[in-house]
Amino acid sequence: MAGIRTGQLKTVKNLLVTGSSGLIGSEVCLHFAAAGWKIHGVDNNQRAVFFGPQGDTRWNQQRLASAIQNFEHHEVDIRNRDGVLQLIKSVKPDAIVHTAAQPSHDRAAAIPFDDFDTNAVGTLNLLEAARQACPESPFAHMSTNKVYGDRPNTIARKELDTRWDYDDPTYANGVPETLSIDQSKHSLFGASKVAADVMVQEYGRYFNMPTCCLRGGCLTGPNHSGVELHGFLSYLVKCNLEGREYKVFGYKGKQVRDNIHSEDVARFIHAFIETPRVAEVYNIGGGKDNSCSILEAFEIASQFSNRKQVYTYVDDNRIGDHICYYSDLSKMRSHYPGWNISVSLTETIEQIVSAWKQRTAAEF
Repeated sequence: MAGIRTGQLKTVKNLLVTGSSGLIGSEVCLHFAAAGWKIHGVDNNQRAVFFGPQGDTRWNQQRLASAIQNFEHHEVDIRNRDGVLQLIKSVKPDAIVHTAAQPSHDRAAAIPFDDFDTNAVGTLNLLEAARQACPESPFAHMSTNKVYGDRPNTIARKELDTRWDYDDPTYANGVPETLSIDQSKHSLFGASKVAADVMVQEYGRYFNMPTCCLRGGCLTGPNHSGVELHGFLSYLVKCNLEGREYKVFGYKGKQVRDNIHSEDVARFIHAFIETPRVAEVYNIGGGKDNSCSILEAFEIASQFSNRKQVYTYVDDNRIGDHICYYSDLSKMRSHYPGWNISVSLTETIEQIVSAWKQRTAAEF
């Protein structure tokens, strides 16, 4: 092999990615494969069970198998404790990226046991298996900003023409990791993710394992299978292109989210794995520059689709929903100064529009 001296073996690192057919999981697989890692994907298409045929991600699994040489898919349910343990013992991954989840706080209320077993118990199964098989391997967990419950709604805010924004200089750059997660309404989904988040931290502190919780804002990108109950930006664009009615739930459509491209999430995970820390927590989102309200997202999507958004307004907001949320990225940038947002909000939406058009064309 070129560049390898006689008698020297080229070491290939193993990466285990749960939820590998999902948005972030698949992006992580592709990113690390390009960096020379051997990829083990774990996914049993549970998203199709949670959301029906429109949530099916087998297409993404097939895409990974075609795009990644020697991609190894494992049809394992993370709720299967023994199955998870045996898998991690056999793979002995050099790093674990845990993105598998029941991701909708609306859906969780209808399936509370499935939600908790997937999000909380599934995470515990992975952590304990990692502790037994590969305790020194970095463990990156995709958490959520929903662990803060509706606490962000207590921050002083102001109403602008097309959005809400913070009116407290303490939060000029967004929500920091120091915001309390206690004494707030989370939704059942938020509560199950709190359990997972705290457990990931505890395995880090108690067993000195290199773990981190990534409290995501709106994670998005062109490979997202957005549905009404999860994947706001992707679903909004899909509705726009199909002329389908989009429902706005409360807050005058001025509720704000920060949107981060899946590629930038994968880049940060790589930075953490290369230089891991113990029991860290990061608010990972697009920050203020990549934030938008629903009304503003309508306008940007329309610029690329040349179609006006069809929508109806419902007075009742979703339980535990954030009126305004964008992440303070200061801690991430301080710990990993080589990382920053590389894909703008406008470019992200343009990519999503293009991807939905291509997917629709492929169906006919």
